[in-house]
Amino acid sequence: MATATTNYTCRVDNEVKAKSEALFSELGMNLGTAINVFLKEAVRVGGFPFELRLDKSYRETIEAMLEAEKIAKDPNVKKFTNTEEALAELKK
Repeated sequence: MATATTNYTCRVDNEVKAKSEALFSELGMNLGTAINVFLKEAVRVGGFPFELRLDKSYRETIEAMLEAEKIAKDPNVKKFTNTEEALAELKK
């Protein structure tokens, strides 16, 4: 007995679609089959079938930038006009 199917339409960037179609073609399948593989695997594992995460170094960089901005705006933080002043303060 054949499985019932349904149509689903979504918007995809033209370049991403073209590159995906080329990739999946090399793997012997069309885009629709690849999407079905993805969805079946997501159902099987109970979520995305790959790890989703922010790059740790990127996150640390953003946090450092936000901290630096906060320090720069803090009126209680001592300011220096040049590197030599800052280094002299560190040596105290």
